[in-house]
Amino acid sequence: MAPKTTKKTTKKAARKPAPKQPRMSKSAARAEGAQRTKAALAAAAKPASAKAKATAPAKERKPKRLSGLDLAAKVLTDAGEPLNAKTIAERAIAAGWKTNGKTPEATLYAAIIREIAKKGKDARFAKHDRGLFTAAKGA
Repeated sequence: MAPKTTKKTTKKAARKPAPKQPRMSKSAARAEGAQRTKAALAAAAKPASAKAKATAPAKERKPKRLSGLDLAAKVLTDAGEPLNAKTIAERAIAAGWKTNGKTPEATLYAAIIREIAKKGKDARFAKHDRGLFTAAKGA
């Protein structure tokens, strides 16, 4: 026969459990974290002294890199004729557009269509025919 196991009985403490802290909502936690981050950034941004700030050399800024849409508008303006998205993408890449995508022509096509839909007459592009774009008259 198997030996009998005896179950120990423990007496529960007579004390009351500590009241639970109310749980903070996610949005409140996010707001509190954002406040702490802003305070830390503000503290780090303050210079040690005004003299150190005055003698610090000015940072040289890199020229801002043109976006694909900016280069596409330039390509279409220079071309003076309707071009399809693939040709525009090839010329934009040759002009310095850097992209890691496998289909830059699809990316450019979608961006051009979005700009035409959003800005309407104020867009830098105009749809000439199916798949062909030109520079807008005012651009």
